[in-house]
Amino acid sequence: MKRGPRESAEAKLTVESIGVRGDGVAHRDGEPIYIPFAAPGDRVRVRLGARRGEGRVGDIVELLNPGARAVPVCPHFGRCGGCALQHLDDAAYGRAKESQIVTALTQQGLPLPPMAPLLRLPAQTRRRARFSLRARRAPAASIVGFNVRASHEIVDMRSCAVLASPLWALVAPLREVIGTLAPADEAAATATLSDSGIDLLLELPAPPALAGLEALARFAEAQDLARLSWHVGAAEAATPLAVRRRPRVIFSGVAVDLPVEAFLQASVEAERVLVAEVLAGVGAAGRVLDLYAGLGTFTFALAQRSAVHAVEGSPPAVAALATAARGAALARVTSELRDLARRPLLAEELARFDAVVFDPPRAGAAAQCAILAESRVPRIVAVSCSPASFARDAAILLAGSYRLIEVKPIDQFVWSPHVELVARFDRAA
Repeated sequence: MKRGPRESAEAKLTVESIGVRGDGVAHRDGEPIYIPFAAPGDRVRVRLGARRGEGRVGDIVELLNPGARAVPVCPHFGRCGGCALQHLDDAAYGRAKESQIVTALTQQGLPLPPMAPLLRLPAQTRRRARFSLRARRAPAASIVGFNVRASHEIVDMRSCAVLASPLWALVAPLREVIGTLAPADEAAATATLSDSGIDLLLELPAPPALAGLEALARFAEAQDLARLSWHVGAAEAATPLAVRRRPRVIFSGVAVDLPVEAFLQASVEAERVLVAEVLAGVGAAGRVLDLYAGLGTFTFALAQRSAVHAVEGSPPAVAALATAARGAALARVTSELRDLARRPLLAEELARFDAVVFDPPRAGAAAQCAILAESRVPRIVAVSCSPASFARDAAILLAGSYRLIEVKPIDQFVWSPHVELVARFDRAA
């Protein structure tokens, strides 16, 4: 059988845009080529690699002519998987984030609503991080950092332009103490900066020996941690090792105790912006339903002027929210444990509310939106970290009784390919 010409392993391409994973996107014979760490306008020579979806990955061999580039602020950029967009200039960066929302809505066949420019938030404010760990007997040889993009290899961090300073200050001492544990290829540490100090959870391959537990207890005291816990495997319940203070967060003046591995917005600055946008979107509604309420980020802000019913699927989060509401004597806050994917609120339950707020995980809120679409709730405010699932949910609402009034993109995840958004829907007359 006669074979066709062998396909070249390299190609010269011009990068057209930034894709949803933060890669530059070029085309070769109509096929998309995804090029990590490329910028729009770059002329590059790439080595063609594995297939990905309808296209292929292309690794830069040579930058022939630079496009919309800036100098990355972190020396680890290009290897560390924590950031994907530090190399873009300001204009290209804003377009990359905003275009995710435009593309997602367009793919759903939806008209584009008024959209504000990307609201930029400061770097070095991230209050939560999951570090990959590799313990070695010699403390100096132990590794703490983020994974190399699409790899199990770990970048041993010597600087970070994203983390809040108290979290970054923990990295060097953490590198020292994990050397006292059993050597491991798979370990992790989740650090959360609460309002009462750092809450640290270690994910270990095996329970620590007595000497390791003693070293960790000394570490918790030396670093003034609020709480240090550990577990073996993500499915196992956490075991507290040192609880020096209760980790807590303050939402609109209400103190909420932090369950282990609880969800928080990426930074205090992002939280403030999101709360302000949700309050503006809800307006003067007297009775508000807060879906996927978490620990009460929006609940307690809304409760300053409205009666709020908070619904959440995580038992520890609901318990923490309810306890905080009782402690603050907020009779206008009620709460409910409910899996909204399996058991969304029904039309008759929605009827008593003047506004609905929902902030689902990345998978979105399709089941609940299907019922909301036919409800008579006057206003809905959606918060989302996934333009794709938001656009799908928006299509469901627009196919029913709602109009999409506005979308506001927020750069909560600085230098990552992700973008947060707040959107307002009004019920059609």
